[in-house]
Amino acid sequence: MHLKTLESILTTELELLNSADAAHDKAHALRVVKVAKQLAKQEQARLNITLAAAYLHDCVAVTKNDPRRKQASTLAANKAIEFLSDKKLLVDHHDEIHHAIVAHSFSADIKPLTLEAKIVQDADRLDALGAIGLTRCIQVGTSLGRPLYALDDPFCQNRQPDDTSYTLDHFYIKLLGLADTMQTDAAKIEAVKRIEFMKSYLLQLESEIG
Repeated sequence: MHLKTLESILTTELELLNSADAAHDKAHALRVVKVAKQLAKQEQARLNITLAAAYLHDCVAVTKNDPRRKQASTLAANKAIEFLSDKKLLVDHHDEIHHAIVAHSFSADIKPLTLEAKIVQDADRLDALGAIGLTRCIQVGTSLGRPLYALDDPFCQNRQPDDTSYTLDHFYIKLLGLADTMQTDAAKIEAVKRIEFMKSYLLQLESEIG
C-alpha cells in the first residue's frame, strides 16, 4: 500500500477518536507523527510501521489520574491492531506495531526493542518538552485541579517533588530528565534544546514570583 493511502486511512481514524484531555488530543498525535516521520527518515526506519504506531499511539483515552494509566499503551496497542485487522492493513507487521505503541509510554516502562519503537517513543517524549511540552504540562495540571506550584518551595529546593499535588513538580520528576531517555541521537539533540527553553521558563518564573 502506498504511504499516502495509508496516511489517509489513519488520519480518518484519528478524527474519530476521543481525547483523554487537552494535552492528548488530535493535535498531539499529529505532532508525534510529524516528528516520527523526520526521525524515521534520518534513522532509515520503516515508515509504514512508524506511521501506523505514531498515528494510533493514543487511540484509547485514559486520563493521567486513571488507575489504568500504566496499562494505557497496551489498551491502545490492542485497539490499534483491531483497527488494522479490520482494514486488513499491514498484516505482516502487527506485532511490531503493537510493540511500538506499548513501548512508547513513559509510565509503562517498557524498553523499545525495534528502531521503529524507539522512534515513536522519542517522538512522543519530545512532545512533552519545549514550548508545547510546557503548555501540555500546565493543561494536564489544570484539568486535574492542581496548583501550579507549592507556595513554600515552588522549585523543589528543599523537598521531594510531588506532581500529584503540584503541576510544576512534574518538571523535576520527569520532564527535565527526558533527554537522557532518548533512543536516537537526533532526538537527544532536540530534547536538550527544548529542555534549555524550559529551564529559561523556570528562571523567568522564579524572578516573577520570588
